[in-house]
Amino acid sequence: MSPRLILALCLSTGLSSFSAYAQNASTSGPFGPVAYVYVVSLPANAGATEIRGYTAAADGSLTEMNGSPFQENESAIAVNGSYLFGVNRAATNIDSYSMESNGELRYASSTNWAQNNPNGCGTPAWLFTDRTNRDLYDMEIDGDCANNGYQSYGVMQGSGELNYQGFANGGAGSFMGVYLPATFVGNNRFAYEATNNSCMYFGVSTFQRAGNGLLKETNSAWAAPAPPAGYRIYIPTFAAGDPFDHVAMTLWAANPPGCSTASQQIASFTADEQGNLTTTNTSANMPSTQVTNVLDLKVSPSGLLLAVAGQGGLQVFHFNGANPATTFTPLLTTDTISQMFWDNDNHLYAISQMSGVLHVFSITPTSFAEAPGSPYSIEQPGYIAVQPRTLAISGPRIIPRLVHSLLR
Repeated sequence: MSPRLILALCLSTGLSSFSAYAQNASTSGPFGPVAYVYVVSLPANAGATEIRGYTAAADGSLTEMNGSPFQENESAIAVNGSYLFGVNRAATNIDSYSMESNGELRYASSTNWAQNNPNGCGTPAWLFTDRTNRDLYDMEIDGDCANNGYQSYGVMQGSGELNYQGFANGGAGSFMGVYLPATFVGNNRFAYEATNNSCMYFGVSTFQRAGNGLLKETNSAWAAPAPPAGYRIYIPTFAAGDPFDHVAMTLWAANPPGCSTASQQIASFTADEQGNLTTTNTSANMPSTQVTNVLDLKVSPSGLLLAVAGQGGLQVFHFNGANPATTFTPLLTTDTISQMFWDNDNHLYAISQMSGVLHVFSITPTSFAEAPGSPYSIEQPGYIAVQPRTLAISGPRIIPRLVHSLLR
């Protein structure tokens, strides 16, 4: 069977099942919206946030959905295909909202995260799910009164209620630092967190996911490449898992204590069956990013692209598995990007809290452009969550690996 025919069969299988929420064909094309996009906004002179909801068309253009803005006072948000979860700003709750068939939000339930923290410390900074969307995780800054911590929850389908599973310690935490939550690789067994506190306290934490969804910290090892001449060490700053067994990481050459003026470089690590991370990348072949201070890092669903964002803008690289990443785009914007997400249809959604806008870019491995209508003005956007149209590619992991290799 030819590679083209195999690829066609794989894509045909994937396109055979769209999620139930993508129904509004009149505004978004023959298959309905390609994604629902939710942005937490703080209007001027307001004491509470609201959630602005959008439907994304095939060309990446956005239409505000019925009922938006939703008057829900949330900070960090996440979605799992059925529910949107938010950290309540007025109470110690994680709120669950059912996503209706047109993307509208309806309150479902609340869970008191403070009662579940065994240390009586911390503040939720991020919510995120595992790759199956069955479990939800709350990353808390100073969750053990000094370091990041993770609460694990199972999501009760049909009610949105959260079933607390346990707590795990993470890396060095501080309100003065900027961190991303742990990121899962494709096997959904291991998740990785990179933290850097002023180039004094830094490292990579590895978590193993149990059958019930509980994250537990492991002693898995990681090893950075040798730094360039004039520096003693590479400091990990951010990590992003791909759909297979690779982790993209931004590394900062430095002579601690203290950071440096060097540009951050992009490294690719491979996870083994025990969760250990290794790399064959070197300081000479790892590309540097034009983003002056990285704040977010995301691998595309295909695993072919890596978006790097922060102060100074947003740039996209070709991500080549275990091989070094390669530069693809220039800076797509010079707005400071605080958070971003991909959908499954080659769109990247990025918010700039400083500029008060939401950017949408259409990006494939061979092309890139800002989507029609972008950027969109939003008052003080703080958090974003993207619910893509789900493509159901079934079968063993060899199938997505084959698609990945053929698309390359």
